[in-house]
Amino acid sequence: MSGGLMALLDDVAALARVTAASVDDIGAAAGRASMKAAGVVVDDTAVTPQYVKDVSPARELPIIWRITKGSLRNKLVFILPVILLLSQFAPWLLTPILMLGGSYLCFEGAEKIWSKVSGHGAKTKTPVVEKGKNAEDTMVGGAVRTDLILSAEIMVISLNEVADEPLLSRAAILLVVAIGITVLVYGVVALIIRMDDFGLHLAGRSSPTVQKIGHGLVKGMPGLLTVISVVGTAAMLWVGGHIILVGLDELGWHAPYEAVHHVEVLVHDAVPGGLGAALAWLTNTFFSAVLGLVWGAVLVLVWELLPFGKGGHEADHEAHGDHEDGAGQRGKHSATGTAPDGGGPVNRSGPTPPVDGGSSAVR
Repeated sequence: MSGGLMALLDDVAALARVTAASVDDIGAAAGRASMKAAGVVVDDTAVTPQYVKDVSPARELPIIWRITKGSLRNKLVFILPVILLLSQFAPWLLTPILMLGGSYLCFEGAEKIWSKVSGHGAKTKTPVVEKGKNAEDTMVGGAVRTDLILSAEIMVISLNEVADEPLLSRAAILLVVAIGITVLVYGVVALIIRMDDFGLHLAGRSSPTVQKIGHGLVKGMPGLLTVISVVGTAAMLWVGGHIILVGLDELGWHAPYEAVHHVEVLVHDAVPGGLGAALAWLTNTFFSAVLGLVWGAVLVLVWELLPFGKGGHEADHEAHGDHEDGAGQRGKHSATGTAPDGGGPVNRSGPTPPVDGGSSAVR
């Protein structure tokens, strides 16, 4: 009896070691896949804060939470099952589908630039929360649609890194990637939009040095949001253009990709070391963004000429606010306050925060 029990325990221990090794393998593969998608993760992080720039502070984190849930739903319910099935039975469909998503990103980025330059489709600066739940729902829907494209790019890039794995291993790895990247992206976004709250908290401390840091965070927030807004638009064009560039190459039209790659190699070889690699990456990014802008401009022109396109899309943008109107209109803190411990005035911009204490900072 004791011999049988020891044999059973040995089998259990062996199974546990195999399971642990499998978990380690999945974690390592998920890490490699996530690193390959790091560029798109940065883009996703840059794009999202635009959607809460002009809303009441009471609604910022709830809106980010709604977008986070939408992002998880995009990855786990829609993208993951579809790309697993396609990778198993129709891998040739992945590139055209991804190119459709890239075209949407190019269109969105080019349309934002066109609206800014032409003044067409000017949006209201009233915070979304003051226009009712329907407007907020429309804005969140737009954010989730944009996330769908970026998430698809992340998941497909990750899938390409583990394409040789068995189906179940692929599913487990991509599940880890989907959850991990979503938590990372929207956790960083939440920190960004709460930076000035943290600054107000520091401005109320007794230490003059800490107060200065707090004042700097509050004063720097509008500029940071402006930079993020610009980067978000550029990211749409860059990612969308790169999807189109690679997709055309995979579909058989090699000339655009080979031309960009040739210039990229020239830059890399001309400058030694890590700087050369960075400049080569920037070269590829630049040409991808130019292609994205040109392709997006064509799509915007077609959309403007369609009888049903122009008005409907402008109405959708008006509902979720102008994300390019300047960070000074963010609507976070309005009055000029004084730190409770005599830390001096704290400049605040936008409408007065609601009395329901929508922010965790000392107001």
